Amino acid sequence: MSEYKTVVIWSRDGAAFTDNRYSRSHRWLFDGGVEVPASSSPKVVPLPLSVAAAVDPEEAFVVSLSSCHMLWFLSIAARRGFLVDSYRDEAIGVMAKDSSGKLAMTRVTLRPEVHFAGDKQPTEDDLIAMHHESHEQCFIARSVKTDVRCEPVGITG
Repeated sequence: MSEYKTVVIWSRDGAAFTDNRYSRSHRWLFDGGVEVPASSSPKVVPLPLSVAAAVDPEEAFVVSLSSCHMLWFLSIAARRGFLVDSYRDEAIGVMAKDSSGKLAMTRVTLRPEVHFAGDKQPTEDDLIAMHHESHEQCFIARSVKTDVRCEPVGITG
């Protein structure tokens, strides 16, 4: 078993608070010392109470799925002898009402574009298999009920 610790810090900074007009700006601290400015999404809480330049929980959810998938993909490709030159994923999360009528992140679509180098190039079947295995291995994808899809953009040598 592994444990992962994060710290979330928010302060009222003199706002009235009970009028619900307080800043949603806060900070995420991670064990490696990285500090990330965070906020509610401006799509949920309007500006200026949200901070557009900060990361919101919805974006963090989507990028966690994308990052986990990528890390597994890189490991699998390396084991199979494919030389990955670059990987880019423009993942999209959809917030909609779920089956109980409540807002939820109902779908996340990963759109990885992988470029390979070297003489050994994966076939389309290789690529599909590696993405499938990556999805099956991803701890984050296995931990959520969201429909997580992978639609690879293509491969290039």
